[in-house]
Amino acid sequence: MREHYSHIFFDLDNTLWDFEKNSKNAMRIAFQNFFPGERLAFEDFFTVYSAINDHLWDEYKKRNIQKKALIHQRFKQTFDECALSGAGPEEMNTFYLEEMAKQKDLKPGALGTLQYLKNKKYTLHIITNGFREVQHRKMENSGLKPFFTNIFISEDVKVPKPGAEIFEYAIKSSNARKSESLMVGDDWSVDIVGANRFGIDSVYVPTRETGLPPHKTGVGSKNRVYIYNKISELTLLL
Repeated sequence: MREHYSHIFFDLDNTLWDFEKNSKNAMRIAFQNFFPGERLAFEDFFTVYSAINDHLWDEYKKRNIQKKALIHQRFKQTFDECALSGAGPEEMNTFYLEEMAKQKDLKPGALGTLQYLKNKKYTLHIITNGFREVQHRKMENSGLKPFFTNIFISEDVKVPKPGAEIFEYAIKSSNARKSESLMVGDDWSVDIVGANRFGIDSVYVPTRETGLPPHKTGVGSKNRVYIYNKISELTLLL
């Protein structure tokens, strides 16, 4: 088993880079900058924003909306629902992304696991749905970038996960074979189902309290799906 794979493709956000913690920290800074002294509690603002943002990202992954609409609407709808004024959606988005790129928290065990895989001579890559202007800087600032040979961003490929095209582009660009490739991610419908439908094995590392979808929803029997509770448990497989 340990000799079976040679190319490991990682999701970035919430798989290696702690998006939940880092994005909230960045949003807190942005909220305090644009709405100092606001009576609305940040936690209430963030709850509204998170629900709207999650919905719009789902639409983006389905290719129902474009990046520009996602960026504008996630803040506009939040401002409207929270009755906030005085800040433009694009202006706050730019500030928020700048602050988010500065955040450095990683998932527990991420660096140690990557170092282990590098020492074992695996070739490591990133496949992410994040925005180009942020993902590279996040990886640089958090110390992740030196571990990876390629960074494939949906905005560059023009197709977000779970679209088969981004997996195909990544595999071909890496001169890898499906049989020797493994996708590692925290999002069942995007990382795991996407990889499985394309035809490569995957590792599911859930980071939220959603757990495993009933009966491995969306995944057939063609490819293996390994399930681990922590990223460090990859050392049991590789």
